[in-house]
Amino acid sequence: MALEPGPLQVLADAFANHGDVMADIAELGFWPTTYVSERSAEVPLHWHDADVTGYVLEGSSYILDAEGVRHELVPGTKLVIPAGAVHAEGEVTDRMVYIVATDRAENLIDVLLPLHDPADAPR
Repeated sequence: MALEPGPLQVLADAFANHGDVMADIAELGFWPTTYVSERSAEVPLHWHDADVTGYVLEGSSYILDAEGVRHELVPGTKLVIPAGAVHAEGEVTDRMVYIVATDRAENLIDVLLPLHDPADAPR
């Protein structure tokens, strides 16, 4: 099932455990991957041509929406990033663990790259 087009959504306290995450991903029909992010710099504004959901399991950071508004990410946070939604991943100062699910059964990095220019966003 495709995500509704529109801006990214950050949902606090969206899940309590692994079962909640896997049930949500199954309902979407997406493909999950566990992603571990070590320290990294902020990624500039961009968009993807895939629908993506992310579930923060461990650590903290932030994400910026198309207007540059900062949204905090902590365990229990769910990200909903429809294809074409402009956003920027925040700096990671400590290890973070996510489950990332996409609408494609492909290598996660291949799905998320390239980072498309916000000026070319479809919305």
